Amino acid sequence: MKSVNKKAVLNKIRLHGPISRANIAKETGLTPPTVTNIVKELIEEFFVKESHLGESSGGRKPTLLHLNEDGYYVIGVDAGSNTIEAAVCNIYGHALLRSENKIPKTIDSEPFLNIMIQTIRTLLEDETVQPDKIIGIGVAMHGVMNIEEGISYYSSNSGLKNVPVKSELEKEFGYEVKLENNSRALALGEFWFGGFEHVNRFCAINVGRGVGSGLVVNGKLIHGPQYVAGEIGHTVISVGGDLCTCGNRGCLETFVSGGSIVKRAKEQINHAPNSLTAEDVYHYAVEGNEDYIRVLEETGYYLSIGLLNLINTENPDTIVLGGGVMRSAEFLMPILLKNIREKALTHKLRDEVNILVGKLDDDATLLGAAALLFNEYF
Repeated sequence: MKSVNKKAVLNKIRLHGPISRANIAKETGLTPPTVTNIVKELIEEFFVKESHLGESSGGRKPTLLHLNEDGYYVIGVDAGSNTIEAAVCNIYGHALLRSENKIPKTIDSEPFLNIMIQTIRTLLEDETVQPDKIIGIGVAMHGVMNIEEGISYYSSNSGLKNVPVKSELEKEFGYEVKLENNSRALALGEFWFGGFEHVNRFCAINVGRGVGSGLVVNGKLIHGPQYVAGEIGHTVISVGGDLCTCGNRGCLETFVSGGSIVKRAKEQINHAPNSLTAEDVYHYAVEGNEDYIRVLEETGYYLSIGLLNLINTENPDTIVLGGGVMRSAEFLMPILLKNIREKALTHKLRDEVNILVGKLDDDATLLGAAALLFNEYF
C-alpha cells in the first residue's frame, strides 16, 4: 500500500507540478500526514524537490513541489535500421547528451551488440555524466521481443535473431536493462512526453521502413502473451496483394511503408528516376508535381483502412501517427481523416477519436526507450 501511495504522489507531482502538499492530499484522497511523509522520502531520494512559494488561501504560503530534473537519468537507445543512437535523458524527456554509430547493412549479433555497447560507453565516458545517477538503460529495436528475458527474437529489417540484449548490456555496464519493440517504445514516448498522460486508451503508429504500433491502456503498454500486440503493419488489407516481409500477402505495410511508396511511384510515374527515395517523393509533391501528390494521397487512403480496422477493434481515444512517412502528413492526413470520418463504425467513433501527428519527431522512440525505466517508478 505504501508503494501504491508513493506512486500516486509521485505521479500527481509529475502531471500537475508545481503543486502543494495540501493539494496532493486533496486530489489523491491521502491524509496530509501521509503525503508529508511520502514527500519527505521522495525529496531524500532526489526524485522531488521544493520550489517557490504558491498563492496563499488565507494562511502561510505553501511550498510547491516538482520533479527533480537533475535527480536521475536513463540512457535511452534507439537501435534503428541504419544507426544506433543513444542519449542520456532526464525525467522530463530532455536528451542531455547523445552518441550515434552506424550499423553495417549485413551484421551478426555479436558485432551488433559491440556497436551498441560502444555507443553507450561513449556517453558514460563523458565527464559530465555521473554514473551513480543512471538508473538503467532502455533499448528499442525493430522486430519481435521477449521483454521479460530481454531477447530480440527476430527483426525482418536486419535479419538478426535471438539477440541477448538485456544479459549482455547488464553484464557490461551493471545497470538494469529493459528491451522493447521500437513501435511500442514510440507509443510510450509520445504518451509520456507528448502530453497524452491523461488518455485512457492511447495508440501510436510508427510508419517508416515498416509499420508497427503500440497501445497504452491506463498508462501500461499492452504486449500480448506472444509479444506481438500492435503489429498492425501485418494485418491484411488486400487478399492476394504484394508479398510482405512476414510471408503473407497484402499486409498494410506493403501499401504505406517508405519502400512501398517508392515502388508504387515507380509503377505509376513513367519519368520516375531509378534512384527515387521516399524523401524524393515528398519533395516532388511539395514542388507541386501532381503525380507524386497522387501517390501520397493514395498512401493516406490505404493508411486510413488500417486505422479503421484498429478503431473498430481496439476503440482507442487517441491515435498518434509517427515515423518517417509522416513527414508527408500534409498530403496524407486530409484524405485519411476524411475516410475515417465517413466510414468508422459508429457516429461517436467518427466524431470523437482524436487522430494527429506525433509531437516528438525523430526522438519519440529514443525517449520511449528511456521511459521504459522511468515507468517503473510511476
